[in-house]
Parts: sequence; structure tokens; C-alpha cells
Amino acid sequence: MILDRIEQLIQEVQNLKAANEQDVEQLRLKYLSRKGEISQLMNDFREVAAEQKKEVGMKINQLKQMATEQINLLRETFAAQETSDESIDLTRTPYPIRLGTRHPLSIVTNEIIDIFTRMGFVLADGPEVEDDLHVFTKMNFAADHPARDMQDTFFVSQHPNDVTKNILLRSHTSSVQARVMEHMHTADGKLTEPIRVICPGRVYRNEAITARAHCFFHQVEGLYIDKDVSFTDLKQVLLSFAREMFGPDTKIRLRPSYFPFTEPSAEMDISCFICGGEGCGFCKHTGWVEILGCGMVDPNVLELCGIDSKIYNGYAFGMGVERITNLKYRVSDLRMFSENDTRFLQEFQSA
Repeated sequence: MILDRIEQLIQEVQNLKAANEQDVEQLRLKYLSRKGEISQLMNDFREVAAEQKKEVGMKINQLKQMATEQINLLRETFAAQETSDESIDLTRTPYPIRLGTRHPLSIVTNEIIDIFTRMGFVLADGPEVEDDLHVFTKMNFAADHPARDMQDTFFVSQHPNDVTKNILLRSHTSSVQARVMEHMHTADGKLTEPIRVICPGRVYRNEAITARAHCFFHQVEGLYIDKDVSFTDLKQVLLSFAREMFGPDTKIRLRPSYFPFTEPSAEMDISCFICGGEGCGFCKHTGWVEILGCGMVDPNVLELCGIDSKIYNGYAFGMGVERITNLKYRVSDLRMFSENDTRFLQEFQSA
């Protein structure tokens, strides 16, 4: 009888089991497809006696609803198992992402900072959009000093009648030194504590962009102000830095130079670490490579910043980060540092 067949199928549907999604699909085809068991019952329903049609129809509907629920439940179970698999990251992009790397300028800047902080220097920072007072005036540049033209400055606003009101993009991080000095003394010019700072940052100069020059670059400057500071102290700090940065056998030499904010002033060279000082194409066969400028802080700078130059003195130095990076990695074109070419940056992935 058809009722017995329906009861048998109800018992089967109540105990449906599947090992995978393919088994679930086979169960759907067996019970719910056009040629499945329930469709066959619907065909046989036509031959059921009139007095039984109501009971048989209700039983078929019950079977169909039960089969649909059981098969959907099995399908959801396998779907949940798939999404809970810890080996699948649903947030991952559909294409492989290459690991990034620190920029070579950041690598070298951090290395420079690490060396000097281990010597007792602390970091100092200041604005990139500065005023003339801190960039030039307090650094001992006279109002008509030719060095103001030599800097090729980017001016934001100019006041011909009062240069101290000029606003510009800083052309060196010495402006940070000026801001540090003016906030580290009492009213009578006494230091609240010795000043020992390094000032890393970006600077700007109105220069044509070529393989050897750019309109912006990066500097790290250092300043030490205290009582009885000597040029020998400066030389020892720079020698220690050079050996930490370029190797323990590195030698240095200091050549007389001129900067408005230091007196005496010097340029510092290191022995070529490519040829060991013997002379090669990299050092132009001199055995030496220039890396920074330095000197004893001019007493006028101390006075302009409110520090008594009769009690205190100090030294300052400054280097271009691009210059040091070129020496370490021999990058031939300065423009590569700012073009964001991933092929270039990938070369520093292990640095």
C-alpha cells in the first residue's frame, strides 16, 4: 500500500547520513528530484481511492517537508565545517602580496640615530615650514649674507623690509638646534642642563633634480653644548661614529672649511672602505671620501639663542643621509630614493 511506502520513506529520511557534500547531493536527487521517490509517490497518488486522498496527501507533504529540512541541515553542516577550517583565511586577498621592506633612507637614518643615542645624544625635532629667525638669523647668517642665496631657499612668504618675518621650507635642520638652545637656558643665559641632541629630518633647497642632486633630501645634525667642550671631543665622537658605521678600521681626516654657524669649521673625510685607502674609482683615487661637515659652535650663535658664550661652548656636525646611504649601498641615482620603484626597494628586503 502507498501509506506503508510513505512510512518507510519517513523512517529513511529521519536517519539520513552523509560523509560529504557529494553524498548530500545524491540524497537530494534520490528523494527530491523529478525522478525521485517523492515525485513517484505523487504519480501514484492519482490511483488512490477518494476516501484516502486526504490522508495520503498529508503524509506525502509531511515526507517532502521532512526530506527538504534534513537535506538542508546536512548541507549547512558541511558548509560550516569548511568555513571553520583554520587553514583558510577568508580575509586574504585573492592574489599573493609581496612583503614590504623599510626604505633604505629609513634603514640608514635609524642606524645613525642608534649610534649617536648610544653615545648619549637624544632626539630633537622641529617644523619643516620654518621662519627665517630660526633657519638663518639665529644661525649667524647676516641679513645680507651671501649664504642666504647659496642655500637656494624655497620661500613661502617674504617680507623685504624685515627678513626675520620670512616663512620658508627649512634648508637645514640647524633650525631645530636653534629651537632647542632657546628653550634650554635661564634668563641669565645659564643652561638648565647640558645640550646633547641629534636632529634628523627632511630639508628643501631649490635645486634642479638630477642623478646627483634633488630639491629635497634628509639630514642628521648633532649639537653638544656644555662647559669646556673641545675640538678633540668632536673628533673623538666623529671617529667613533665612522667606525661604527663603516667598520673598525675606518680612519678620518678633518679639512678646514667654512660655515656661518661654526668657528673653526671642518669637512670630514673617511678612508675609502672599498680600496682601504689605496685609491680607486669610487674615491677618485684619493683614498678618501667626504661624508659630513662639523665645527665648534660660533659664540655668536650661542648669544643669539640666549646662552652665555663666556661660560659655555660646544660643537655641531651635520651629514646628508642620502650621502651616507650612497656610500653604504652605492646607489648611483638620487632620484631612485623618491620614485617608489618597488624593484629598487625589494633590494633592501633583508637589510
